[in-house]
Amino acid sequence: MKIAVVILNWNGQKLLEQFLPSVTTYSKNADIYVVDNASTDTSMAFVNANYPEVKIIQNKENGGFAKGYNEALKKVDADIFCLLNSDVEVTKNWLEPIVEAFKNNAEVAIMQPKLLDYKQKDYFEYAGAAGGFIDKFGYPYCRGRIFNTLEKDEGQYNDTHSIFWASGACLFVRSYVFKELNGFDESFFAHMEEIDLCWRAKNLGYKIIYTGRSQVYHVGGATLANSNPKKTFLNFRNSLFALVKNAKGNVLFLVFIRLVLDGVAGIKFLVEFKFLHFLAILKAHFSFYKHIFGLFKKRKTITNKIKYYNKTSIVWLYFVNKKKFYKSL
Repeated sequence: MKIAVVILNWNGQKLLEQFLPSVTTYSKNADIYVVDNASTDTSMAFVNANYPEVKIIQNKENGGFAKGYNEALKKVDADIFCLLNSDVEVTKNWLEPIVEAFKNNAEVAIMQPKLLDYKQKDYFEYAGAAGGFIDKFGYPYCRGRIFNTLEKDEGQYNDTHSIFWASGACLFVRSYVFKELNGFDESFFAHMEEIDLCWRAKNLGYKIIYTGRSQVYHVGGATLANSNPKKTFLNFRNSLFALVKNAKGNVLFLVFIRLVLDGVAGIKFLVEFKFLHFLAILKAHFSFYKHIFGLFKKRKTITNKIKYYNKTSIVWLYFVNKKKFYKSL
């Protein structure tokens, strides 16, 4: 089974200097690619000079995570694509359990390993922890992470488990499935495009799993910090994008409730004097309204919409019922 580890880069020489060594050391049976999104720094010169075994794909523009990978993966020949963030440290034998799971489960299309925090290595990392889910209104949460509450890794998720979405920080996908799905939706630009991809895969009947037998360490926020209002904008807007495109049921009702809940989040930002984040939610909603007709057009192309949630409202469970950990949900 041929595997390609594909790292997207944009002006990230410091990250490549720090994290590429672990990838080249522990990925001997894989082809390694660095995809450059029209960087203006010397990161590609660094890779050329120090890692001649790493293949470079040069994109003509910075089209974000979604377009960057879509363009690059057309040029990669592999059975399995591993989309790996440039701020991830991999570990010895990290690929073996993944390859084994794909070989033993033909129906599995997408997979992720255990994601731990690089800065606090005995805790799960925000971006994907031990595998992701969403509630009825499209809010994402993970085993090991609900909103900003992160669990300590005590072996509670050392299993192999069915999940709804795999984290884009370290996402494995069969190449033919990625092509069948026409890759990422480029209107997302960055953030939550992997949830949309997984949702579309689920609607086609594919399985997505997490395996705790493989683990990596993710810095998180190295390209765009959580404190950046642009991340707030992308997360709120793109979550609505995915909901409208893929959700089963009365989507207008779902969107109405979601907009109300987003408004509550905006008020919370105001109370906390985070005015730029409040404005980011407003901008996210206006951008959503601008794209809404296109989203409904895409929705019509998805004929088999499945039940996608196990919990009606993670917001209610977390903030009202004080359920802070996955096992208590």
